[in-house]
This record gives sequence, C-alpha cells and structure tokens, in this order.
Amino acid sequence: MVKKMMLPGGPTASALSAKTGVSQPTLSKWLRDAREKGVSETKPPSRSARRPSDWTVAEKLRVLAETEELDGEELGAVLRREGLHEADLAEWRRAAGAALAGGSKATAGSVEARRVRELEKQIRRKDKALAEAAALLVLQKKIQALWGDEDDDTNKETDK
Repeated sequence: MVKKMMLPGGPTASALSAKTGVSQPTLSKWLRDAREKGVSETKPPSRSARRPSDWTVAEKLRVLAETEELDGEELGAVLRREGLHEADLAEWRRAAGAALAGGSKATAGSVEARRVRELEKQIRRKDKALAEAAALLVLQKKIQALWGDEDDDTNKETDK
C-alpha cells in the first residue's frame, strides 16, 4: 500500500483508506516511516512511463510509422515496449490526418489548446499552493491565540 501511495499520481492516504479499510492515520504513518527510512519514492522515469499526451510529434510519427505494417503479436510487443494502447495509436492517426487535411489552421488551434491546458494546469497548481499557504497562516494565528504572544513573561528566560 505504501508503494502505491509513493507512486507519482498515486492515491492519497485518505483515498486508499476508503478503498482498503485501513485507517488514514495508519497509512500516513506508514508513508512517513517509509520516507524516513529512505525508501525511494519513485524510480527514475523511463521513456515508456510517460503519458501518451506528453509525447512529441516526432515521437508519435516514429511510432506510427513503426506500427503501420504490424499486427497481432508484433504490434502488441511494440505497444508494450512503448507503454501505449491501440487507442493511443488510433487517436494519433486521426490527429495526423486532421493536421494534414486542415493545414496550419489545425496546428495553430492545437498549439493554442495545448497552451490553454498548460496554463490551466499551472493555475490549479498555484491555487493549491495558495490554499496551503492560507491554511498555514490560519494555523499560525490559532497557535498564537492559544499560546499567547512572544512578548509575554514565559519567554524572558530564553531571551537572556
């Protein structure tokens, strides 16, 4: 279970807790213990570990050309080696056909669409960071309210 949580994009402790019935604090402790012991979180990303949407156009065309004449076991071997599915190849073929038929108009649209997706991803990431910072500020204020200001009598001995 710890290995699953340590994978990139792996489930959170609370999500895994809901699936397995193991309490979330227990899973979180196991994860912390594994990190403290120096268990590697991930292996270096291999070429086939990438999502098909992260491939460059040149890589997609190379795989399309390589698989054009293949079928059956040979095609399956190439797909496994590259970490792809037949649906990925079909989508890439459609996109290549649309790009050839549409000319630069389709290319400009796809470039803009990719840029929009990247910007939206960046906004989501920054929103999460902002929410985390806000939560930390709220916690800091609560701690100060509970323990008092730093200028009270309890800290005079440590200041000397």
